[in-house]
Amino acid sequence: MLEDIEGGTAAATLLAAGAPLHSTLDVDAPGDWLALDAGVREVDRYWYRPQFLPEWEHSAPLPAELTQLDESRLALALCHRDGRIRQEALSQSARYPALLPLVVIRCADWVGPVREHARQMLRETLDVDSALVLAPLILRVGRRDRGAFGVDVLGQVLRQASSGQLAVLFADPDRVVRRFAYRLAVEGRLLRPAELARAAAQDEDTVVQDLCATAALTVLEDRDAYEDVLPPLLSARNPRTRSAGVTALRRAGRSEQAEPFLSDRSALVRACARYVVRQQGGDPAAWYRERCTVLGDPELPPGAVIGLAECGNRADAGLLWPLLLHPAAGVRARAVAGLRTLDCTDAKQLQPLLDDPAAGVVRETVVALLPSAEELPADLLLERTGSGHPRHVRVGAFRLLDARGGIVALRAAVGLLEDPDVKLRTWAGQSVQRWHPSAGVRRGDAEVGELLDRSRHLFSDYVLRRRKW
Repeated sequence: MLEDIEGGTAAATLLAAGAPLHSTLDVDAPGDWLALDAGVREVDRYWYRPQFLPEWEHSAPLPAELTQLDESRLALALCHRDGRIRQEALSQSARYPALLPLVVIRCADWVGPVREHARQMLRETLDVDSALVLAPLILRVGRRDRGAFGVDVLGQVLRQASSGQLAVLFADPDRVVRRFAYRLAVEGRLLRPAELARAAAQDEDTVVQDLCATAALTVLEDRDAYEDVLPPLLSARNPRTRSAGVTALRRAGRSEQAEPFLSDRSALVRACARYVVRQQGGDPAAWYRERCTVLGDPELPPGAVIGLAECGNRADAGLLWPLLLHPAAGVRARAVAGLRTLDCTDAKQLQPLLDDPAAGVVRETVVALLPSAEELPADLLLERTGSGHPRHVRVGAFRLLDARGGIVALRAAVGLLEDPDVKLRTWAGQSVQRWHPSAGVRRGDAEVGELLDRSRHLFSDYVLRRRKW
């Protein structure tokens, strides 16, 4: 597969030497055709007979040699930098259907006559079968200036395709192709609601998820039809699809099934579940409080902990503080996040969690402590940046020291320039480079000068002198 313009020039060289088109590039890869198009024009020497080009400068007719070219060399002519050669090559390309991808590219050509000629050819040639093959390339070219024509023609042709024919595009690795195909399927009502629900649950692209989930729920006419649609939506891995399924529970008359989703791992799904529960007269806050009251419950879902903070009040912080000692790391992390959401953090009580064995708990604790970083003991944080502590502990301590600023932050960053972890070394170097003395640092401070000397490889001599003084 050709990766860039250099691959395109290499392919052009092979084609000029007479190599077969199918063995030179992957004819099913849109990127290969685009790379070839750019590579041929990179230098004149890739044209098969450069010596006769000057003769065309003042003569209207093009040489008869173009009518004698084989498939490989005609591909080069379709990509040539001279528009007259490209235009004449288009007339000859009808002999070789395999060159239709280059006709697609010429539909966005910067030369008007070439562009119009290519568009006429595409309009006359494109059918459903060829459109399915060329769709990825047409949509790639469609992102260029003057590329909308090909997309319009593609849409007109593929509106005649069946859902079975479009299936090849539903599985295309390019998300733009999948979006285009599903939009056509939704517009033409080619897929049943259950098929749309499965597509929303399985596709990784959020646009396809929203498109298919919305379409699946829109076309339903009675409550019985939800039986085949809701299960794929509610069991989907992606939260956007699950949230659509949860919201649809109310329309389906199954609001009671929304309760388990109050503790979903996604904030979006939890919010939708709270809406459905409230619509049937329930109280989500009471549901959360009931579950968070049972201390030490090993089955307490982390989503219930943060859910309480999302819809509760500051008085609910009393239920969250004991959960900082819960055996499940997810519960401890969500308890810290919940206290931060309720604006009930306390630096002294959260400080022990900086040594938590779970990286997620330390991350949440650091985020909660960042506003009060100056209140934490500097020596305690500096000691935790040492190599004897786990990586997540060192990272958390360094983030707090960096937010604290001053000479302590510089001391920590310089100390981490030789840390065994590459990312931490990089972050420390960036911290040193953006460091500036705070109000409490004396001008010409000896320790600052020593620390900057240890990191002189990060600065030019001029910048280093400026930082010192």
